[in-house]
Amino acid sequence: MLSRTADHLFWMSRYTERAENTARMLDVNHQTALLPQSAAVAQMGWEGLLTISELMPLYQARHGAVAPREVLDFMVRDERNPSSIVSCLRAARENARAVRGVLTTEVWETQNQTWLELDRQLKGQAFERDPSQFFEWVKFRSHLSRGVAIGTMLQDEAFHFYRMGTFLERADNTARLLDVKFHAVPSDLMGQVQSSGPGPEPEHDHDFYHWSAILRSVSGFEVYRKVYRDVITPERVAELLILRADMPRSLAASLNEVVNNLNVVANEASAETLRRAGKLKADLQFARIDEILANGLHAFLTQFLDRVNALGARISRDFLVPMVH
Repeated sequence: MLSRTADHLFWMSRYTERAENTARMLDVNHQTALLPQSAAVAQMGWEGLLTISELMPLYQARHGAVAPREVLDFMVRDERNPSSIVSCLRAARENARAVRGVLTTEVWETQNQTWLELDRQLKGQAFERDPSQFFEWVKFRSHLSRGVAIGTMLQDEAFHFYRMGTFLERADNTARLLDVKFHAVPSDLMGQVQSSGPGPEPEHDHDFYHWSAILRSVSGFEVYRKVYRDVITPERVAELLILRADMPRSLAASLNEVVNNLNVVANEASAETLRRAGKLKADLQFARIDEILANGLHAFLTQFLDRVNALGARISRDFLVPMVH
């Protein structure tokens, strides 16, 4: 087993990434809700947020019917929701505090300042005044945390577990986002390929905003335009976010990072874990989006989630100190 430092850094990075991912999804849904759309479509968006995080039962037990203000409150400030932004940033800070003595000053101060500033923002009603600005702040603090860690930490085994935590969490979230969002549109859309060239938007504004919202939630809108130079289609959104290894939040890019860091720390006891990670990486590397869609995107993503979560469990079992997180 590795030191407690590696374990705490692994979970610190996972919780920080989870807070950022939650902020991304909430921000896109909040902004999309301001667009002209039917009540049913708007409702589907808010329900999808809870479904992505598997929080619908917990939400309904607390609030009953799904309503925008209650969902935002539940996902941002509810301390009894383990996946709320408050809960995630507290857990990230507590994991950092547990090994404060071995962290660089910059890493500790970034985590601690994020927590202190979060408390001030929520008490000062900053979230209520401008939700989008608050979500941008959460994303910025996550970026800062990652950058400070990369820029100041000794790149030892603990550092590689910090990186693995980030990309396991990212892979899980991107897969959940895709699965829910692709189910939120009629299935016949998946058979449509619009190739009218760059410039004009698709005929149906909702379709365009739906797919562009997915891209924006993973900072992929500009990337999509650069890579495809075409109107936004479901097939290409799926390809970008699943198979493009040069797209930072894609499944392929996340698994590449997991495998690269796992390779550095691998030992005899982890041979099977490394084999499974390598196979999952290879399956993404050599997959084709038309084959994935023909066989069923939901089935593919469900299997991917099972495999990536099993991989996280194996990494914890092989290397990390058993403890409550």
